[in-house]
Amino acid sequence: MTEQPEPGPDGQRVVRVAGSRRARLTPVPGSDPAPESGPETDDDDATAGPRGPKGPNDDRLMQDVPPHY
Repeated sequence: MTEQPEPGPDGQRVVRVAGSRRARLTPVPGSDPAPESGPETDDDDATAGPRGPKGPNDDRLMQDVPPHY
């Protein structure tokens, strides 16, 4: 393995986590370590069902069950 040079005082550092196989990096100074969240949606929108006009086969498709069930 090759040795990596020491990061400067403003760089990231590799931190070993006890009991873990992976190491983690410290956040870059001046950055926001919190992950970005996606667009906020209401929980009702996800379970509301299909959107748009109802097609001729929609009732049949909603009642059909795959053979492995």
